[in-house]
Amino acid sequence: MTEQDIDLYLREVIDTMNDGLIIVSPKGIIMKVNDALLRMTGFSKDELLNKPCSVLGCDACRIVREQADGHWCGLFERKKESRKNCHIIDKCGNYLHVLKNASLLRDDEDNILGAVETLTDISELDRKELKIRELSQKLQHEENGFCGFVGHSPAMQRVYTLLGKAALSDAPVIIYGESGTGKELAAQAIHEMSPRADKPFVQLNCAALNESLLESELFGHVKGAFTGAYRHRQGRFEEAADGSIFLDEIGDVPLPIQVKLLRVLETRSFERVGENINLSMDARLITATNQDLNQLVQDKQFREDFFFRINVIPVHLPPLRERKEDLPLLVDHFINIIDHLDHNEGPAPETMRKLMEYQWPGNVRELKSALEYAAVVKDNGPIQPEHLPPQINAVTADCCPCLDTTIPATEPEEKQELINALKQAGGNKSKTAKLLGVSRGTIHNRMRKYSVQYRLEG
Repeated sequence: MTEQDIDLYLREVIDTMNDGLIIVSPKGIIMKVNDALLRMTGFSKDELLNKPCSVLGCDACRIVREQADGHWCGLFERKKESRKNCHIIDKCGNYLHVLKNASLLRDDEDNILGAVETLTDISELDRKELKIRELSQKLQHEENGFCGFVGHSPAMQRVYTLLGKAALSDAPVIIYGESGTGKELAAQAIHEMSPRADKPFVQLNCAALNESLLESELFGHVKGAFTGAYRHRQGRFEEAADGSIFLDEIGDVPLPIQVKLLRVLETRSFERVGENINLSMDARLITATNQDLNQLVQDKQFREDFFFRINVIPVHLPPLRERKEDLPLLVDHFINIIDHLDHNEGPAPETMRKLMEYQWPGNVRELKSALEYAAVVKDNGPIQPEHLPPQINAVTADCCPCLDTTIPATEPEEKQELINALKQAGGNKSKTAKLLGVSRGTIHNRMRKYSVQYRLEG
């Protein structure tokens, strides 16, 4: 392609630009504009061509003209402008915040022919910055917390700020935190603060299903795809559409499914089980785990490439033991929402001391369960220490003969959480599952995994 060919197609080249472009004569008359400038300002070409450039109402230019003692335009004296902050006025009279780059145009004899300017609309960045400031102000003025979270500790303030910023992005978010720290609540907060808030929020616990069922749940299947597939089924990605999909316990996803999820993220498409038709994936992905994915990667139990694709915006939720200053607020919050409790029946001073000393392996979920337990076992008056679950009062294993609670120091916290919940539920597996927010089958699996036995007394 020759230089003449480039000149011939220059109009098409200019109109492919995202930034607005304007060419003015030395007297400030608009000689040429591109399509991006017309879209940005709402003017038609006829409303701009052969008009003075002051029609755009640039505040920086106006100030220069008012103060000028030389040329009417400062550009013709400075020769060049780079990333100058300006505000122009569109056809409807609205101000647009733009970054302006400008330069003089000269012929072969160095005579000035005019000037060219490019304008980048940064109004959307302003709106996002304003939203972040509004969220920050909301954090400072909400009585108990933010988007369902309760707490004012520095650790939680950092979480709130990060959630607000993550909501304004479409990049994958992964939420790290122990069981009971509020990972699902964080995912919902990100969705509700995002531009997708009016779209679906779909969630799936990946630990609750085997490989084949998980694949079907994620991608859907067609009739006859496998034994028992008696009808077409819509998957969670399809259900999420252009909303958000939250995959909890992502660390438990089998390696073959990780490969397929990686492909979904890279191609933004997927196939139903038993079908070869590509469907587009427009949902924003949010994941969560209570496991150390770095360690799983080292152990070859989690794909490194998949880890890098989902670990774009990591959010770490602190355990309750690391934000004890929030515990009184949490206690007040739960007293307000638990039946059979009111502020006259809150914890006695000695009870609050025990609550503050306890390490809360089950985090906020365990705290709520402890107060629900107290509401059931106590009579009238404040909650006394004896109304708390046994583990908070440091009851030894000998005092609860129905459970084998011998736990080596090397066992994971999940086993302690299971034992605490079984104690609180009196060994009832359905109640234990409800306390931990998992299925009854998961309780059976964990009891087998950690060799926790329930023994009937007598």
